[in-house]
Amino acid sequence: MSLHMIRGEARYHEIAVVLAEKISSGTYAVGEKLHARSNLATTFGVSAETARKAVQVLVELKILEVRHGSGCYVLSKEKAAAFAAQYQDVRSEKKMREELLQILEKQQQDAVRAKAILYDLEASAKKAENILLFTPFTLLIDTTCPHLNESIGALNLWHHTGATVVAIIRGSTTLLSPGPHAILKAGDTIYFVGDAKARQRMEAFLRP
Repeated sequence: MSLHMIRGEARYHEIAVVLAEKISSGTYAVGEKLHARSNLATTFGVSAETARKAVQVLVELKILEVRHGSGCYVLSKEKAAAFAAQYQDVRSEKKMREELLQILEKQQQDAVRAKAILYDLEASAKKAENILLFTPFTLLIDTTCPHLNESIGALNLWHHTGATVVAIIRGSTTLLSPGPHAILKAGDTIYFVGDAKARQRMEAFLRP
């Protein structure tokens, strides 16, 4: 009987293996007459045809022999043990394959989950970045500023820094949305929006 046939694990193959295990363990001794196929069918809860096929498998492997008019007898304990061991090896291989498939399936599920988490992280980062763009930074203009008394327009501030000035506080006065003619003076606190690089460039440009 081929290994490929055993892999099918048809019901009659399973019964044949159980019988082979009983023979190899000594439950059925060599030369002992086996139960009638009708009894085997009842014992295993299968049809008589299925029981016949199980017996036939063992006959083909020369584990059992059929004596016409007498019945079925145990022929070889060694061949029964070899067949049972071969089946156990195949069953172990099948189990390992199933476990490997389960691991691969879990890895696939984890990869999908990781991809979803990454997408959420990217969305959160993008949201945070968008919020940052509309959260004003502040910068105090002191006497070290090289551009005192120059206008925002003359400095071409956005071109140099990428920042947009949204307000200037000078003492108790707040100038919202200052135009290009607004002058920078020492003591001014300017509010501007932009990304993190815009903030760095503003500090480098106005407070070198």
